[in-house]
Amino acid sequence: MSRFERYLTLWVALCIVAGIVLGHLLPGLFRAIGAVEFAKVNLPVALLVWLMIVPMLVKIDFAALGEVRAHWRGIGVTLFVNWAVKPFSMAALGWLFVGTLFRSYLPADQINSYIAGLILLAAAPCTAMVFVWSHLTKGEPHFTLSQVALNDTIMVVAFAPIVGLLLGLSAITVPWDTLMLSAALYIVLPVMAAQIIRRRTLATGGAMALGRLLARLQPFALVALLATLVLLFGFQGEQILRQPLVIALLAVPILIQVYFNAGLAYLLNRLVGEAHCVAGPSALIGASNFFELAVAAAISLFGFESGAALATVVGVLIEVPVMLSVVRIVNASQGWYEHAGSAAAEERGR
Repeated sequence: MSRFERYLTLWVALCIVAGIVLGHLLPGLFRAIGAVEFAKVNLPVALLVWLMIVPMLVKIDFAALGEVRAHWRGIGVTLFVNWAVKPFSMAALGWLFVGTLFRSYLPADQINSYIAGLILLAAAPCTAMVFVWSHLTKGEPHFTLSQVALNDTIMVVAFAPIVGLLLGLSAITVPWDTLMLSAALYIVLPVMAAQIIRRRTLATGGAMALGRLLARLQPFALVALLATLVLLFGFQGEQILRQPLVIALLAVPILIQVYFNAGLAYLLNRLVGEAHCVAGPSALIGASNFFELAVAAAISLFGFESGAALATVVGVLIEVPVMLSVVRIVNASQGWYEHAGSAAAEERGR
């Protein structure tokens, strides 16, 4: 992780402040940016999201799907947590905390929108930063690569149906045309574009050329993320200044969801007998979120000034420090994990 990425939370906080200040000083500019849209998709934000997502997807080698069988138990655990547990547990936590326990402290007209943002945040597993977390836990690189490639393949077809189902259960009207357009615009097309770029680069210059390209693209991804936050908080600033408690309250279900799903994946991997080098990245993939996609989809579905957009941005704000804490827990518990796994293997042998 570069020094800039290590302090991502600081840059996010500074962009939040900048967005609030600029939104207060230049409200007309932000209204004009918000008006540049087509089929309910804001075009400036769509461009920024592509700049965020495509460099991440260029890293993914879908040929790694052929290696899935080598780590089938860890793959199975992660898929179960990512697609059968995480979206639904986040929806339940949203209903519990935002819809019930914190309801009197939040704007009544935004309750459903906040829950929708939390659902969007949990409905897609992280793609790019997972490689960083896996490296920090000395994770098995082939497992991480094949798991991310498989998750991205599933996400192409599963994201919209899962979101639509959970939003419907939350009694939120699902704009299916906008949801499907968002899935195509922010998942299908970027995956196709990224793989075309990857294959052409490898064909003309090999792995070294791909490495140089990724090094050039990475700054664009980070700058695009931060610019998106400035736009978001330019629209959200007045509401945040009036109710700063909202961000803290929205962070509670996100934090619980991260630690619950990380712990679940970690323990399930131990139960099925996976090595620690697989269990570590499995736990991190199971816990982290594709917040770039969540932010873009929230804006498309509910608008810049919605509670859904704000809820997804809270995920961005806490992503790095929370995931680093999970990395620390996974590394610190390696001795316990391996000792318990050896004891269980001996017991089965008897």
